[in-house]
Parts: sequence; C-alpha cells; structure tokens
Amino acid sequence: MKPINSIPKPIFQNLIGVLTDIDDTITIDGYMPAAAYSMLERLRGSGLLVIPITGRPAGWCDMIARFWPVDGVVGENGAFSFHYDHKARRMMRRFVASDTERRENRNKLETLSRHILAEVPGSAISADQLYRDADLAIDFCEDVPPLDQDSITRILALFAEAGAVAKASSIHVNGWFGAWDKLSMTRIFLAETYGIDIDTQREQFIFCGDSPNDAPMFEFFPSACGVANVTDFAETMTALPAYIASKRGAEGFVEIASQILAIREDVSAASIINKEEH
Repeated sequence: MKPINSIPKPIFQNLIGVLTDIDDTITIDGYMPAAAYSMLERLRGSGLLVIPITGRPAGWCDMIARFWPVDGVVGENGAFSFHYDHKARRMMRRFVASDTERRENRNKLETLSRHILAEVPGSAISADQLYRDADLAIDFCEDVPPLDQDSITRILALFAEAGAVAKASSIHVNGWFGAWDKLSMTRIFLAETYGIDIDTQREQFIFCGDSPNDAPMFEFFPSACGVANVTDFAETMTALPAYIASKRGAEGFVEIASQILAIREDVSAASIINKEEH
C-alpha cells in the first residue's frame, strides 16, 4: 500500500465519484465527527457522486439516503441500494432478493442466530438487527467486550456451515443467504441509476474502506484507499487497497477527501484563469 499523497493527480482530476464505507472509515470511536460529514457535503458540492457502501441496516440506509448529502447508499453489504429523489419525493429501493426470498431467509437466519450465540460465548445479536432486512449481524465488539480472532473465525465458520455467505467488518460478522456483496450492488446501482458502467470506468472512482468486507471493492478499484486502521486486518484480508492514509478512521477519510478537493479546486481555479485570459 502506497501513501495517498502518491496518487497521480490526473486520477483526482478525472473522478466521477467517491464511494465509502461508514464504520471506522468515516467514523471514529463509534461516532462521525463534523469534519467527516462536512467532507461528504464538500465532495458532493464539487460535482462528485458520493455514495456510502455499508454493512449497516435498511432502516439506517433509508435515513442516510433521505437526509445525508449523498447520491444513494448501498446497504447490508450489497443486499440493496436506496436512492431518494428529492424532486419527486420518492425513495427508490432496489433489492437483490424478492420479498418472498427475503422473508424465507430471515426465518433461516433467526434459527441460525440462536445456534451462533450458543456456540460462541460473548457474541451477541447486533443492536441494529431490528432494522435489518436481508442479513444477520453478530456483534463482536461494538456493544460487547471485544472477542478474540478465534471467536470471530468461529462465527464465520458457523455461517458457512449453514450455507450462508459471511463477511467480517470492524464491528460485526454479517451473514446472509444470497449471492451479493458490496461490489455487485454497486455495479447494479450505478448502472441503473446513473447509467455508469464501472467495469469500463473503475479508474474514475475512489473507494475508501477499512476492513475485510471491503475486500471486493479494494480489489476492483485501482485507486482504492484505506484509512490507516486497515492495517489491523491486513493478515486476514483477501485484498488490500492500493493506497493508505496516515490517519485512522474519520481522520483518515478527511485526509483523503482533503487531497481530492485540493487538487480539484486547483484545477477549477486554473480553468477559470485560463478562461479569463482568453
């Protein structure tokens, strides 16, 4: 991983959008500081698409899409995307699985949750499970004393034994029955909502993240950036970002966003000067 100040300037100049994880990427110690929220607004104000790509639940994502300065949100590790049309006052929701499939899967996950809690002492159902639609979140450090890596590995294995997909974030193990991840829904959302083919335009996006469930995004986007705490998971990651901030969590995100904005503002200023001279 190279320092973010080594990212070539043309990448920042030609950006279409910034995609970002939420927990421990734009938050720090469990909250989002004003500086990080301000950066979302400033990035969007500079003409970039700004889209959180998170493991957080549908209930939270409805609020994020509706109230944050963003252009949509991908939630529950790719189970859905939400986009709020402020002019039409309409929320557009796109799920991978049908209503029937999600209902059946929730029943299976309810049974599996009891098994996991019995097998892994100290684990708990995430406090945000009430607001989830498509997955099961097992808390290993957000609202419970931190579990060791063996316990986290055991949770992942129990999901796999049940035929579910499971990914670890910095706070939860999320598991689901279905074929999706953060990248697959990002691809669908950008194509259907903005007509963008990320397979041909991946170099015009920066993804910011911090943990193992971000690995598909790190692997796909050549200019993906990690905040410094991504190194906490380096040994268990299947892919790492190309670039890394010097600071952790929200402070690292502010560092990345500040560099993007500084270069874009320099280009904008130069463009104005050139126009005035001609």
